[in-house]
Amino acid sequence: MATTKRPKRVLLFLADQWRGDTLRSTGHKLVRTPNIDRLAAEGVTFRRHYTNATPCGPARTSLLTGLYMMNHRVVRNGTPLDVRHTNLALEVRKSGTKPAIFGYTSNTPDPRGLSPDDPTLREQHGNIPGFEEIAPGLPTAPPYMAHVKSLGYHVPGERADFWLPPENYPGAQERGPTYAPARFKTEHSDNAFLVDEAIKYLRVREDRPWFVHVATMRPHPPFIAPDPYHDLFHPDEVPALVRAPSAAEEGAQHPLLDFLLKTTPQREYFRTGVGLATDLDEKALRQLRATYYGMMAELDHHVGRLLDYLRESGQYEDTLIVFSSDHGEQLGDHWLLGKQGYFEASYHIPLIVRAPGRDADGARGKLVDDFTEAVDLMPTILEWLDRDVPHQCDGQSLLSYCRGQAPAQPRRDVHYEFDFRDVLTGDPQRMLGLRMEQCSLAALRDDRYKYVHFPSLPPLFFDLREDPHEMRNLAGEARYASLVRDYAQRMLTWRMEHMERTLTVMQAGPDGLKTIHEPRR
Repeated sequence: MATTKRPKRVLLFLADQWRGDTLRSTGHKLVRTPNIDRLAAEGVTFRRHYTNATPCGPARTSLLTGLYMMNHRVVRNGTPLDVRHTNLALEVRKSGTKPAIFGYTSNTPDPRGLSPDDPTLREQHGNIPGFEEIAPGLPTAPPYMAHVKSLGYHVPGERADFWLPPENYPGAQERGPTYAPARFKTEHSDNAFLVDEAIKYLRVREDRPWFVHVATMRPHPPFIAPDPYHDLFHPDEVPALVRAPSAAEEGAQHPLLDFLLKTTPQREYFRTGVGLATDLDEKALRQLRATYYGMMAELDHHVGRLLDYLRESGQYEDTLIVFSSDHGEQLGDHWLLGKQGYFEASYHIPLIVRAPGRDADGARGKLVDDFTEAVDLMPTILEWLDRDVPHQCDGQSLLSYCRGQAPAQPRRDVHYEFDFRDVLTGDPQRMLGLRMEQCSLAALRDDRYKYVHFPSLPPLFFDLREDPHEMRNLAGEARYASLVRDYAQRMLTWRMEHMERTLTVMQAGPDGLKTIHEPRR
């Protein structure tokens, strides 16, 4: 008797601003994420996984196109994506499945061919072409705002003020500005809303293939958690801050760092913030870390609800599950908040892949120490779906790891980029004395060293074995000159080998157009 072919399904779950060192499965002793821990025990955890760019828009574009930022050129939130690039959603559609989005991909469309009045050109956090928008947008977007309003909550005129804490909350004066809970219950949080909507969507598709991308905003700021998660961790328990004795000493490391320290406002991270992030004392930053871990625990609760639904409905064993983040978070390290600059905490992110099937049983619970990058996820998912990987992709599939085998050529290093221009205000250009196209950096790191290159600012070079927290820049020391040169040459080689190649793999001839698709490594 012929067996019925089981449908293939994909759940791509992307948190926002989740640090890569903040997983139980890789050694963090404080976070409470039992559902993500269980996923790690049933899948493969990539211990040294990196985003290829920050902030959200560039990072997510690299993940969803498989392209380095130097090729897709979405350099900031709100930078349009050239329509010529394909993406994961468009490739999945070729199989007959319409990928669905719950959340956002932080994309702005190519303006060529659109009216200047097109509303999508006023939006920095729209969705990349190809996704069916079921519950789209940031939490401040109409779908979630209408939902909480229907539950009886007051939605202020400035919708971001929905995340203001209650006034005069007991203990907030002592614990710091991020201690008080949110005004909504966890069952009414933006995490809960997206997971509820995803489960509703899947209930009517239990006998069909599907592709669901859930992109929550947490633990992205504002740093505030609903009760009881706001008080789940005590600030005395959190890991110590990694930083110089003062912001001035920290900023002396590099002009870009000095600029960031002098311009990063508290209000970007919590709604009651006043002044610069560097004005926060250690007590307030420790509470901010405790709140961040509480936000992770609340998100984990809702991740668990979605995974439990898949198990109970019998779909879990047919679903490729990918859990990751767009970028990390400084959490006060180096006197920074957010995902700016060049330090590890902004670019090292989690990755757990749970592949179904008996051929993956031998790899369950495995920790992978090879370097991996966000551009590897599009090839991984497409290979599992038996789809061709487009020529444009800069990454390589990680599916072999999920079957207990390393690829023929594992990565020996990772690369990431950060563009700090500001088209709207021009502040970085003016304060650093740079032209817009000079406001960028590219980093290369391997097991031992990390090199950071700037077009018109001094380079950075760190010995990560001796200085894992990146406190001492060695680029100007004579005994490291040859190493700095070697790493600069390696970076040049990387850029030359990965220049955009969609059509360069083709050549016309007497027998027609010939195409050769060779792997990058």
